[in-house]
Amino acid sequence: MSNAPNDLADDFPDKVDRIHQLKTSNNRFARLYDEYNELNRTIHRIETRVEPKPEEVEEELKRRRLHIKDEIMAMLEGTEA
Repeated sequence: MSNAPNDLADDFPDKVDRIHQLKTSNNRFARLYDEYNELNRTIHRIETRVEPKPEEVEEELKRRRLHIKDEIMAMLEGTEA
């Protein structure tokens, strides 16, 4: 476990320019990006025991983050429905 939350730019270093472009031109992407980052911060606080939660809550948040990341990835690759 890292001491810092994941960042989409770290996860997709080859897509940094595309991330920036979509954040500024696509409202849906911008909302997903913000939601992903908020979930990331929340999960990080739980993992570091700054804000402990039951394991079920942590797992549900991680599932939601993964779902959002999948949507973001599809948008970055231009394969969203």
